[in-house]
Amino acid sequence: MASSRTVDPAELRAAIAAISPWLSGSGPEPARPELASAVRLSLRTLAGDAPGKSVEVRVPPFAAVQCVEGLRHTRGTPPNVVETDPRTWLELATGLLGWADAVESGRVTASGSRADLARWLPLVRL
Repeated sequence: MASSRTVDPAELRAAIAAISPWLSGSGPEPARPELASAVRLSLRTLAGDAPGKSVEVRVPPFAAVQCVEGLRHTRGTPPNVVETDPRTWLELATGLLGWADAVESGRVTASGSRADLARWLPLVRL
């Protein structure tokens, strides 16, 4: 049975399509609800594709998820954390930006031995 948190692929594609002109640099910044929806749905997709609780992925101010198999984190600051801004996250999620480039350029902060998400990205291609 599907979880209530399972993302409908069509819903994710629609959310990404709504903000794709902005991501590609040919459109205005999306409205906050559109941006929030794309970030939240893509993070939930990641959590579904990489189930677990060993890595916390944060995209403030919209959402954070725990994912990736391994030791479960329950209190305080997790040892494996990925944090980035909404645009960078969506560029990673859509394949417009590679994981290594994002980390190397400082657009993503990734700490901990399990905080490499390259294996699960992109989630959807534009």
